[in-house]
Amino acid sequence: MPNPFLPLWEYIPDGEPRVFGNRVYLYGSHDRAGSDAFCDFKLKVWSAPINDLNNWQCHGDSFHTLDDEDHKSDTSEWTERELYAPDCVEKDGKYYLYTYILGSKGCVSVSDRPEGPFRLLSRYKYDEADAGDDGIFNDAGVLVDDGRVYIYYGFEKSHMNELNADNMYEIKKGSYIEDVIPAGNAEDDFFEASSPRKIGSRYYLIYSPRLGSRLHYAVSDSPTGPFERKGYIIDNGIDYPGGNNHGSICCIGGQWYVFYHKMTNGTIMSRRACVEKIEILPDGTIPQVEMTSLGFESSLDPYKIIPAEIACVLKGGCIVTEKDSFTRPVTQIKNGAVIGYRYFDFGEDFSSKTLELAVQVSGSGCRSMLRILLDDYENGEEVGCVEIGPRDGEYSARIKNITGRHAVYFKVEHCYVGWFANAFDERNLFDFIAFTFKK
Repeated sequence: MPNPFLPLWEYIPDGEPRVFGNRVYLYGSHDRAGSDAFCDFKLKVWSAPINDLNNWQCHGDSFHTLDDEDHKSDTSEWTERELYAPDCVEKDGKYYLYTYILGSKGCVSVSDRPEGPFRLLSRYKYDEADAGDDGIFNDAGVLVDDGRVYIYYGFEKSHMNELNADNMYEIKKGSYIEDVIPAGNAEDDFFEASSPRKIGSRYYLIYSPRLGSRLHYAVSDSPTGPFERKGYIIDNGIDYPGGNNHGSICCIGGQWYVFYHKMTNGTIMSRRACVEKIEILPDGTIPQVEMTSLGFESSLDPYKIIPAEIACVLKGGCIVTEKDSFTRPVTQIKNGAVIGYRYFDFGEDFSSKTLELAVQVSGSGCRSMLRILLDDYENGEEVGCVEIGPRDGEYSARIKNITGRHAVYFKVEHCYVGWFANAFDERNLFDFIAFTFKK
């Protein structure tokens, strides 16, 4: 599946990927399209076989802070607030879900199955002197290491504690550490979204820095730190409408991935799960990767119908907007906008001179052109253009034949000249629905 890799009506940000048995599970918040607030009053779990990462299954709701028609609240005794950024770990055959609840004391729940549903075990138990972050445990991430259990959390400061491994919710006395990632350069100082991992003998802490569109990582030789900041893995705001970021890394079938989210609907409160392949070098560093449309694929097939919404580059104010469960075009496409996709494999057909590009749009009464550029939206090779008319429908053109693997960018220009042309500079020229290349 390309990015976003879950069904395109699903909004799962803050993803924590975990491999249990022969499946990878994604635990995350649940956003609501069109909401003016982050997250939801329920959590959902998705999973896929580790040998078939294009086959994701929804396991339904796993935890609730409000009653709905199918479920009672799991937290009715103390809160009805939104659920943020869970994590899940396995210990002794049980699966423990750690949940941050907005403005409320968080909790731990348990299940016999990694997909849940989870039943409430306890709120965190601690003495005030042994917990930071006002005891809220913002965006908690948990690490099970050689029988010991550590919890990392915090907002604007990184905190950690050791948990009592016998019950998984009690904070051990005297275990509190503040600034487990020491403060330093303001740009990559810790903000929130703690996610610990152990890789070989090294301990990693993935987090969101103050420059919130990035995912940074820090490394230590000890689970209790201090963690040394090493750099960032991905930035969801490069050439795309940015916002907060939250995610982690996971090894699936021998390949490392970074899970993160990106924005839709012109808001930071409608976020969708994405993934990119990464590499962990022998010295423990993780080279930065770019946002792509690939998801778990190595290349996209240009000869299939491509939904416009999987764009990984949106410049000039255009956004992806959900109109209904079936329709999510790129909209607010103005003069000079760029819509890009990385990467397609066009194959090695050297006999053809031309291709046909067909695009499906919803018109807005304007005439415009889609210029097609390869590999660079500013200086890439231009292989043709498609004229877009004022009405709904399909528009197509013959373009230069393309071979090999390339990023494809559509650069939009309106067709108006003269004294009234600037009246179209701020118009939505059309909504972009889908496209395909034909031989």
